[in-house]
Amino acid sequence: MIEFSKFSRLDSAFAQFFNKQQLSISEYEKESLKNLLIQFSAAHYQGNTCLKLTTQQQKLLFDSNLTALETNSAIFPFHIDKHGYLYLRRYWDYEQLLILKLQAMQQHDLSISNLEKLLDAFFEISIKSEIDYQREAAKCAINQNFTIITGGPGTGKTTTVVKILALLQQINLEKPLHIALAAPTGKAAMRLQESITNSKSTLECEQRIKDILPESVTTIHRLLGAKPPSPYFRYNEKNLLPYDLIVIDEASMIDLAMMSKLISAIKPTARLILLGDKEQLASVESGTVLADLTEALPNNTIELKKTYRFKGEIKAFAEAINQKDASKAWKLTQENRNVIQHLDNDFLVYLAEKHHDYFEKIKSGGSFSEIYAVFNKFQILCAHREGKNSVSDLNYRLEKVLQNQKHINLSTTWYVGRPVMITQNNAALQLYNGDIGLCLHDEKGDIKVFFPRQNGCYQGYSPARLPNCETVFAMTIHKSQGSEFEEICVCLPDFYQSILTKELLYTAITRAKERIKLVTNKEIFVATVEASITRTTGLVEQFKIPYNQHI
Repeated sequence: MIEFSKFSRLDSAFAQFFNKQQLSISEYEKESLKNLLIQFSAAHYQGNTCLKLTTQQQKLLFDSNLTALETNSAIFPFHIDKHGYLYLRRYWDYEQLLILKLQAMQQHDLSISNLEKLLDAFFEISIKSEIDYQREAAKCAINQNFTIITGGPGTGKTTTVVKILALLQQINLEKPLHIALAAPTGKAAMRLQESITNSKSTLECEQRIKDILPESVTTIHRLLGAKPPSPYFRYNEKNLLPYDLIVIDEASMIDLAMMSKLISAIKPTARLILLGDKEQLASVESGTVLADLTEALPNNTIELKKTYRFKGEIKAFAEAINQKDASKAWKLTQENRNVIQHLDNDFLVYLAEKHHDYFEKIKSGGSFSEIYAVFNKFQILCAHREGKNSVSDLNYRLEKVLQNQKHINLSTTWYVGRPVMITQNNAALQLYNGDIGLCLHDEKGDIKVFFPRQNGCYQGYSPARLPNCETVFAMTIHKSQGSEFEEICVCLPDFYQSILTKELLYTAITRAKERIKLVTNKEIFVATVEASITRTTGLVEQFKIPYNQHI
């Protein structure tokens, strides 16, 4: 029996749209079809790319002419694969294109001679029996066109990839590779750029190799040439990207549609390296692409396991959450109060206090870089956007406290010190979803919103010119991916919701470098740690099909 309270009006409208066109099936079958399509729409909204069908449900869809046999289904809105999974045709095509392109890239894998000697110049020669996973990752990336380097915070993903880039440029010194670096969001791109610059300076190689390594990092949307408001890009399967090697960071954030569009725009002979933590949250949109690819392509995947930066209590906390050991995780919150601490009912006072230095830096006339650095030390992270302890709730309540403390003036929307996050891409202004700016006076005393740019630069915009944006003293955990802060405050709702999973909490607490504050209770915390994300996708099964059968 279907509980319609679980489904949205959009799910019902989706089902009604296709159901009203049915003339060849009975009224009873129409009702069954409607219920099935409502379930499918709800499943898709929750991030599943497909839905498992019974034999009877498959027959119903075939009889309704909404899909057809696999050999003749391109013109139909739905597709049923041979395992009995129902797809929107578009998402079936995304999966197939992704699989086909990656398998085609694997046909161009190379074998490099004297590789061990080359690796010795960049990686320590270990006399111990333990595996050097960074060295193994380099070996994989040099011998194969497609590589996934996964691992938790501080395992050296960026350090490893910089050494790989240097190695590949040394191998191709007569004709250096044209390399692109990208990430899903502007914040993640800036973090990757900082890491690349720092790692590059420590490389032990010739200066001419360092000189041809890239430092500039862009977003995936900019890389592909977004053409808003359409979902299309300048670079695609008919107009391929000119790069010989592309590195994508924070790949766990990339959904099936975007990954398919990215892969389709890459030359078959080019190399692709994906970096990411497969234990983090899956993409907001459909699929669990990075996790699926690591499972489907183990020979192309290396997991870095040794932690260099992320240690101590936070590491132990993250591991307990990732292993769904709620008892151990909760115990750590009671034992390590200097690092992990619960905040009581007066936590807003603490949150306001953490912004004191930020407003003092503004009043003292600090530079944008100084002000932005102070603001970026602390961040409030929420599980959801609406409701108690949500983004909207805490932004509103914190603003009231800050006004009472004379830090801000809420008589105007664009008050000095207001931090904002862009929520709508605007290619013309070079502002993209997730970019964070600060509202400050310019040299003329006018209000501008300043955004960080590459190499320590910044750009100011009149508030009237900005695309849609929102106050960001607090942000969702999803939006925090790719960011890092000295201290975070994780605020969970006061009752359990399906969005609360161990992946969500793991992603939140791994944003912190030094300290974690928690606003929650034991019941909600334990339920969150014990829940995990499960999405139905077809990538892993489809990769088992040989390349020539996909063509």
